[in-house]
Amino acid sequence: MASLRRIVPLLLVALGLLVLVRSIASRPIGDVTTPQHVPSRFQDNAGVNRVNQWIENRWRIEQVTPVKPAEEINILRRLSLALHGTVPSLEELRQFETDRQPDRLKRWTQRMLGDDRFPTYFAERLSRALVGTEVGPFLAFRRDRFRAWLDKQLASDRPWDQIVTELVSASGLPTGRPATNFITITMVDGDVDQEKLAGRSIRAFLGQRIDCAQCHDHPFDPRWKQPHFQGLAAFFGAARVTALGVDDAPGRIYEVTDPGAERPREIVPAVPFGSDWLPGDGNSRQRLAAWLTHRENDRFDRAIVNRIWGLLFGQPFFSPVDDLPDPGDPDTELLSVLARDFQDHGRDLKWLIHTIAASRPFGLGSQADDATIDELNRLEAQWAIFPLVRLRPEQVIGSMLQAASIKTVDRNSHLLIRTVRFFRENDFVQEYGDLGDEELAKQTGTIPQALLRMNGRLGRDLIESNAFSASAHIARVTEGDDATCLASSFLVCLGRRPLESESRFFRKWLTETRGDRRVEVVEDIFWALFNSPEFSWNH
Repeated sequence: MASLRRIVPLLLVALGLLVLVRSIASRPIGDVTTPQHVPSRFQDNAGVNRVNQWIENRWRIEQVTPVKPAEEINILRRLSLALHGTVPSLEELRQFETDRQPDRLKRWTQRMLGDDRFPTYFAERLSRALVGTEVGPFLAFRRDRFRAWLDKQLASDRPWDQIVTELVSASGLPTGRPATNFITITMVDGDVDQEKLAGRSIRAFLGQRIDCAQCHDHPFDPRWKQPHFQGLAAFFGAARVTALGVDDAPGRIYEVTDPGAERPREIVPAVPFGSDWLPGDGNSRQRLAAWLTHRENDRFDRAIVNRIWGLLFGQPFFSPVDDLPDPGDPDTELLSVLARDFQDHGRDLKWLIHTIAASRPFGLGSQADDATIDELNRLEAQWAIFPLVRLRPEQVIGSMLQAASIKTVDRNSHLLIRTVRFFRENDFVQEYGDLGDEELAKQTGTIPQALLRMNGRLGRDLIESNAFSASAHIARVTEGDDATCLASSFLVCLGRRPLESESRFFRKWLTETRGDRRVEVVEDIFWALFNSPEFSWNH
């Protein structure tokens, strides 16, 4: 009986794998659907034209000549990395190449925005700015619920100002009203941290770092004084967390104790500018939310425009992403141009993404032949070249998992595949190193990261021949056609076709190989491409 108990689970696993293999095998490669028309809300090119005019005028003033446009298949890779956190699948690449219509990039941008992978990935990216990466207080903070809620808001096209309003003003349990996790993440010793909420709100929603004004006037920015910080923190003074969740207690106030003072003094909620934007009704948090998202508060729209630009390009238009200059600054005028259009389009995040992705800077190449380091830096400073940016850990592992699979890995994938991906992704990110809140800051690669990709078990497991591996599939279906084999391998790993020199090098290993030996050679090619510097960079 004991031996039977051991055998039954193994039989169930084997049966599950058999069903999974048959399910995957039954779905043909290339069944990816693409919109035939661009939705009307994305057909207006006025916003794209304004971005291009501003950038091109800047090039003329600075006497900069932009590099040549990138190939469209390279741009598809950028879009997939930015919107889904992974390289395109073999299915998607083949479907894209058969799409011959001139507006295919716009339609594929729309397809990616409509894919379930977009809100899931973007919810993870935005949650870093909203609630950080710390574990948070036990029971009071539920990151999984918060991220799932944000995923739902993005999927339903909820305007950004409405999302922010709920984050700042919501009441209830962090499980039943997940937006309240924005409040509960700050809890210390059972109470809300008003100072942390004030600092994070202004950084995340207005793109300003004012944290140091908690203790003293800002040393470099005369706009932010200590009373400004205290007045903003006071809007959270009535907030508390009880067994019933987040609420606002009548009569509860915010107090500070000055150095040398015998007793604390009450701070009345106040804003540093735009006091006429504050409504008369509502509790303090509701009034603050209305002030933050007010149509005349240009900082609100400029902040999210700069962050979305950063998520698409890998670096924000202005760095640091959360320490923007005032509206009216000539060097960041483009943010104001986009911010006005964003507001006119109902603060629609997908419209904003679509507009930036269709702009000329996003479509430029990332190479400048014979350019010096100084010349490259100058091109990058003027957005006359697509910036080379290291991929985040989630993008690296997501790309490895996707490139190794013959099918698109998404919510429609079998539960077993998604479960394996979840655990592998978490383990890899922990070993590779999480970038934390400063994910849009420039990062350099490390030797341990390179060694993890080269010598780690995950990379070898992913490329080994099995029912789901792209390497085995490509090796077998292209037997006798080395050119197609190499082209497919490079496309699925790097999003481009091999150079002639690369083809010559790898062909000598492929020539006259058959069967299992050919599979082994293609596995080695995948391993080499996984570990190439190009694989771990957005370009």
